[in-house]
Amino acid sequence: MSNTLKTVFLMTLMMVLLLAVGSAIGGRSGLVIAFVFSLLMNFFAYWFSDKIVLAMYGAKQVTEAEAPKLHAIVRRLATRAGLPMPKVYIIPSLTPNAFATGRNPQNAAVAVTEGILRLLDEDELEGVLGHELAHVKHRDILTATIVATMVGAITFLARMAQWSLFFFGGSRDRENNTSWIAELVLIIVAPIAAVLIQLAISRAREFAADEGGAKISGKPLALASALRKLERGVEAIPMEARPETAHMFIVNPLRGDGIMKLFSTHPPIKERIERLEKLARQMGVYY
Repeated sequence: MSNTLKTVFLMTLMMVLLLAVGSAIGGRSGLVIAFVFSLLMNFFAYWFSDKIVLAMYGAKQVTEAEAPKLHAIVRRLATRAGLPMPKVYIIPSLTPNAFATGRNPQNAAVAVTEGILRLLDEDELEGVLGHELAHVKHRDILTATIVATMVGAITFLARMAQWSLFFFGGSRDRENNTSWIAELVLIIVAPIAAVLIQLAISRAREFAADEGGAKISGKPLALASALRKLERGVEAIPMEARPETAHMFIVNPLRGDGIMKLFSTHPPIKERIERLEKLARQMGVYY
């Protein structure tokens, strides 16, 4: 399925989900409210979700005069990839990480943390930025950003249902249990659905972006080295990241141990490195 179809599917799914929840909890009036809310949600998801995510992390757009080296790398890689020059942002966080966002290549942005600029050398940074531009080229960025909005909406609905049960559950008419049951199901199922949506979108595209980024930069082993450093860096300095946006970063910004690793939005770093090393041998790159 192309990313355009995925985006349409996700936006439709978000509308259907909101309508179902609104109808189950509020009947006809709830359905009308949910319909209006879903239209607004899809509108803002398409046009403004990238700006919301950037603002969420305090990302500041930097000019070429403010960050000449960073701009030079992004411009060089964008030219190789045949892409317009994206906007460049720096996130004020010591956790090393990066992501790309935007609704299309003409309105794309790449964001890197202060931590990644301190941690990686120039070749490794090129590998990371090549990975992010591969997301732009593959048109992953709108899908990823809409997923973040969708997961946020699901989480919000679950929390609203939880608070509704907490404050009003005991006073409801026990003969009409439809609303109560719908809210209880929502509380249980919504977090699982949110994680599954992220997993369905994120893991395969990370492998594709690794390969695409390695080819754009011409430095698969530098990207592999960067992933090693980033994994250690995130473990040392975890990011105060929102779970609904975790899939957007090049490495998972959230620490997870044990069974949580099975539900990580990213494939294992070890597997990603092995694939990059295999790609390097195929490309004839040994440094």
